[in-house]
Parts: sequence; structure tokens; C-alpha cells
Amino acid sequence: MKLRLIFSWIFIIAVVAGTGILWAQSQSPAALATSNPVYKPDFSHESDPLLETVIAWDATMKNTNVPAGTASAHFVFYFTNIATHVQTMQVTNVTTMSRTAALALGGKQAAQLMNSTVHETNVVWVTNSVPQPVTIGTVHPSCGCTTAQLPPLPWTLPPGTNSQIGVTVNLAGKFGTVVKTVHVGTDRGSRDLIVQIDILPLVITNLTDAQRAEQMAIARIDRQAVFKNDCATCHLKPGQYKYGKDLYDADCGICHDAVHRASMVPDLHALKVATNQDFWRTWIAHGKAGTFMPAFATSDGGPLSDMQIASLAAYLSSAIPSKVPSPQ
Repeated sequence: MKLRLIFSWIFIIAVVAGTGILWAQSQSPAALATSNPVYKPDFSHESDPLLETVIAWDATMKNTNVPAGTASAHFVFYFTNIATHVQTMQVTNVTTMSRTAALALGGKQAAQLMNSTVHETNVVWVTNSVPQPVTIGTVHPSCGCTTAQLPPLPWTLPPGTNSQIGVTVNLAGKFGTVVKTVHVGTDRGSRDLIVQIDILPLVITNLTDAQRAEQMAIARIDRQAVFKNDCATCHLKPGQYKYGKDLYDADCGICHDAVHRASMVPDLHALKVATNQDFWRTWIAHGKAGTFMPAFATSDGGPLSDMQIASLAAYLSSAIPSKVPSPQ
């Protein structure tokens, strides 16, 4: 009798355990179904600093050296969208285990166990880092000589995007060190990209006597030759975008004030004719045929604008006043 009772309890326990497990599985919540919300850029944080955990740049400042006379400088900034959004959520799992196996017992004990259930509650906090898009809404170069090359704005960067922004600086009229910025504004903050260009001075080589004689022979045939080919390095490029004294030192003094000034090149401080602004303007603009004096006006094939010529004439009138009275 006792042996039979023991086997009955073993059977009941096995049935209860198996049934409870099946019941718990049937009552467990289904797998959590989540969906990312629809992305909509919010530029209310554009004025905040753009963190390095949002966009990873290959560099935020770049520099280069260029020789004088270079028309422009170009840079490329490479980047990757590494932005994420941290989601923290609470997941609650309630397990209900019913002892329906008590039916095998019968009688009053079965009735009591039929109404008995066991509830088990588990609470888990889950943290996810979800990759996020980033939208570039504004790009502002620091001045009109600087331009940025990128797709039309707003420019949305999907998670993990690798791309680039080009920056070009117009160097016309510039010398020395030039620093420009490009302000990039996004819905996650903003950052300035900085470029620095060091414009190297022209290196003017000293000519040998043979080279000087060769160039003079060319100038006898074509007085405008000083603005062409290798001669342009000394006679054209140094005076670009300059005015007044700076222009004189670059374009005029190189011949008229040279240590090895040719005998047929006059000393402007010892002229034996009356001078004034009109005198200087005419000579500078049109030169003199049959001599080494080229025409500097663009209308005559030279490199200087009317404004540059006027600035030179004004400077010469002041710096080298006429030593001969003007005819009455």
C-alpha cells in the first residue's frame, strides 16, 4: 500500500511539473516587438557643439602651402556618421503556473489545488544603442572667396554614412597666410572646419650675364615678351593685384632700380623732361615702340588694369617729383 502511494506521488509530481512548464510557456509574453520611431530632424540643438561621438572627421583643420600666383586652394574633409540614440526600457515578464495536474488526486485535496496558482514576476531593464541619421541643415563659408562642395541641403546622412565636404578658397589678390572657416550646422550640433593656406613668396633667380643678354635680345624684337613664358615669373606675377608703391616695387623697380640696370633703361630719378600724372600714365599704359619699355595696359596686351595704372601714376608723381619746370 505504501509503495503504491509513493508511485502515485511520483506520478503526480511529474505531471504537475510538466503541465506547469507548458502552462508557463503558454502564458509568457510574446517576444517584445519594437520599431524605431520615424526620423524627423530637429534643429533646435543646431547651436550646440557637434560632439565627436556624432560625426567622426578625418580632421577639422587642414593646411597647405602654395606658390605665389596660385589661383585657388582645394581641401576635402572626410567624415563618418557614428551617431547613436541610447534607448532604456523596462521589460516585465509575468509567469503563471497552474496545478491542473491535481485532477489525478481527486477528492477534497484536488478541489483545493485546482484553485491554487503561482505567479512569478521578473523586471529587466534593457539598454540599446540605436544608430541614428544626422541631417546637415546649414553650411556657411566665412567669406565670398570660400565655397563648399556638397549635396543640396538639407542633407540627411543615414547611419554609418561615409562622405566628404570639399572646400575651395579663391587666392586672387592674397598673399602671406590665409585662414578661412566653413560653419557646418546639423540637427545634433555644429562645428567649424578650418583651412589655412601659406602662400610662398616668389623665388626670383639671379640671371647670368649670358641669360640677361639673351632676354634683352628677345625684348628688342618683342617688347611685350617680358610678360610671356619664363619672363613672366619676374615681370608679371609679382605685380598681380598690387597697387601704388607695392606695384612699383614689383613691376617697375625690377628694371629701373636694378643693380645691373641696362644702359638703355632710364633712371627715373634723373629724367630731363617735365613729368606729371598724365605723363606717367601714358608711358605706363602704352610704353614706347622701338625700346624695351612695354605697354602695361590690358588694352595693349599688358597685365595692368586702368586702376592699377592710375595708382602707379599717382605714386610716381609723389615719389619722383618733376625736376624740370612744365612748359608754360
